[in-house]
Amino acid sequence: MTNCLNIDRKQRPTMAVVIKQLQISLEFQIGQQRFSQAERDHREKNNLMHRTSKVFFSVMKNLFLFSNRVNSDRSNDGGNSYLEDSPGIKEFQIIGDAKPGGKLLVCGFPLHGTSQCMFQWVHYHRDVTLEYIEGATSPEYVVTADDVDKLIAVECIPMDDHGRQGEIVRLFANEQNKIICDPEMQEEIDKYMAAGLASFSILLLMDSSENREQTTFTLRRSNYQVKINRTQEIFIQGEYTNDVSIKIPSGLPTQFVLTYSDGSSHPFNTFQDARMRDTLVLTMRMFQRKALDERRNAT
Repeated sequence: MTNCLNIDRKQRPTMAVVIKQLQISLEFQIGQQRFSQAERDHREKNNLMHRTSKVFFSVMKNLFLFSNRVNSDRSNDGGNSYLEDSPGIKEFQIIGDAKPGGKLLVCGFPLHGTSQCMFQWVHYHRDVTLEYIEGATSPEYVVTADDVDKLIAVECIPMDDHGRQGEIVRLFANEQNKIICDPEMQEEIDKYMAAGLASFSILLLMDSSENREQTTFTLRRSNYQVKINRTQEIFIQGEYTNDVSIKIPSGLPTQFVLTYSDGSSHPFNTFQDARMRDTLVLTMRMFQRKALDERRNAT
C-alpha cells in the first residue's frame, strides 16, 4: 500500500486513492473466500462471515487513523472547509446471505472525520411504518424466522471524535425485497405442512441453565405436544389458540420461547442449530395460522 505518511505532502496519495486501495484489498480478501467449496456448509459460512467482519473492521480502523491525520494536515494548511463538512459514510452497503440463519454485515468508508457509527436494524411494513428490532444495534445482524416475509433495513448515524453527527444513512437488505427462506428450508417446511406433522428433538430449559431435558417437540395440524424423552411424560399439550405464541429472544440464535397470555413461558434450545430453530418456529406459526383461519371460516 502507498505510504500515507510520506514526508513530502505532494507525494502523499489523495483520500480517494487510499479509499480505492482499501476497497480493493477488502474485496480481494472477500472474493478469495466467497466461492470456496467449504462455504456450502452452514458452519463454514458463519466462520467466513466472522473472518470477513474482522477484515472489514481492520480496514476501517486503518482508514480512521489516516482520516484523522489528513484532517490535522488540512487544518494546519488553513483548509477549514473540509472540517466543516458533516461526518458521513461512502459506498454504504450490506454484504451477506439474507436468509434465515445467514449473517448480514454493514460495510462502508468513513468521510469527514467519521470515527464511529450508531446502528439500528429495522423492519419495514407494507404501510411504510417501521419497527425497530430489539437488540439489533451492531453492524452485524443474524437473519431469523422473525424476518421472513418482511423488509429489513439498517440505519446508521456517523459520528466524529468531537461528537458531531452526520445525516442518517438508511439501506435495505436483500435489494429491498422481502426476506424468504432458502429453497432447502422452504422445501422442508412444505413437506411438514403437506404431511400435517413435524417432529423435532430439542432441549427444554428448566428453572436454570444447568437443568435441561431432552424432549420431542411435535407439531400437528390442530395441536402441538412436548414429551420428555427420559420419562416419556407429556410435558406440554395444547391446541393452537391466540393465547399461545412462539417467540425468538434477541441475541440467542438457537433459542425460542413458548409464551402464554397468562404470563407463563417455556424456553427451548435446538442443540446449537439455528437453522432447526428457525424451521421449527416457521412451521409452528404456519400450523397455528391455518388452524385459526379454519376455525374462523367454520363459524
